[in-house]
Amino acid sequence: MKVTGAWLNDPNAQAVLGMLTAGGFHALAVGGCVRNALLGVPVTDVDIATDALPETVIDLAQKAGLRAVPTGIAHGTVTVVSGGEGFEVTSFRHDEESFGRHARVSFGADLKQDAARRDFTMNALYAQPDGTLVDPLGGIRDLQARRVRFVGEAEARIREDYLRILRFFRFHAQYGDPEGGLDAEALSACALHSARLETLSRERVTAEMRKLLSARDPAPAVAAMAQCGVLGHILPGATARGLGVLVHLEGGQAGGWLRRLAVLGGEGHAEHLRLTKAETRDFARIRDALGTMDAPASLGYRLGEGLGADVVLARAALFETPPPDGWQADLARGARARFPLTPRDLMPALQGPALGEALRRAEAHWLAQGFAPDRAALMAFLGVA
Repeated sequence: MKVTGAWLNDPNAQAVLGMLTAGGFHALAVGGCVRNALLGVPVTDVDIATDALPETVIDLAQKAGLRAVPTGIAHGTVTVVSGGEGFEVTSFRHDEESFGRHARVSFGADLKQDAARRDFTMNALYAQPDGTLVDPLGGIRDLQARRVRFVGEAEARIREDYLRILRFFRFHAQYGDPEGGLDAEALSACALHSARLETLSRERVTAEMRKLLSARDPAPAVAAMAQCGVLGHILPGATARGLGVLVHLEGGQAGGWLRRLAVLGGEGHAEHLRLTKAETRDFARIRDALGTMDAPASLGYRLGEGLGADVVLARAALFETPPPDGWQADLARGARARFPLTPRDLMPALQGPALGEALRRAEAHWLAQGFAPDRAALMAFLGVA
């Protein structure tokens, strides 16, 4: 079988692969670039596996006029830069001992040993520089069946890195067959070790949850997480109940991960996740607005169209009702609206706290009247000449 993909015609990728093969070593693209090329989905990075030792990779790169950066030399990884593009080149390796995420590895392994240390069979796929598929563990059958399955024993792979529990559900959401269910052995192992998720850094957990909830339809995977106890260790009190409804309301389009997170509910997100400042702000605004009954036009005015849509859809999902008729047009109208009254209009008649209270009253009246009152009407409403 041949792998086809843009990276096969990328002169930078071929330069790195050719550098290794010209030196008499194996050079194979591996993992996500092979998997995604076979699935016909975009490839973002090309990772390369080789039987050359890291020091040899560096030497070959320098002789070929390429820059080599020892980004993960302890684990056999050298980033080779060709044409301004970086490619991670990792020597065949196998784990001597595993300490959770960390492992003592040795190099000089053969291809099958290298494949045996990877997480899922669909990630243990290799391709030669000409695109010939190399499949030492039979991963192509799982990929074609859209079945996410651990390499070897699921428990052993999870003990090597407990983040693989979340990766299992994330990969099912991205690449699995939603009608085929999840691998029973993997689910059992995930449930058994779910409490160890609490030992992981918030950054790693958040990165996986961000990718999981950004999938086109994460609902089946998240429901399975809830059923086997995984979700509760990530987000205490969260429930998958409204997520499927939200995905349906989104119309099959990948939705904003924050509104999906808001629908899951739960508490202590700041303690369990590491959101960016912008995500923290937006998530708080969505959650706060869910506790109001603001109409779409008001949401558009207060939050803008993007966050306003998040609230409308999330609220509809939680109440299991369709969004109100014309909600998108109302959001857009609200986002365009500009409150016609300024503090200067009310001064000097009003000052200090009285001024602020008057502006709040006027704005509430203006919103209730569908943005209709103009400046003069609002001043008359407040009784200010």
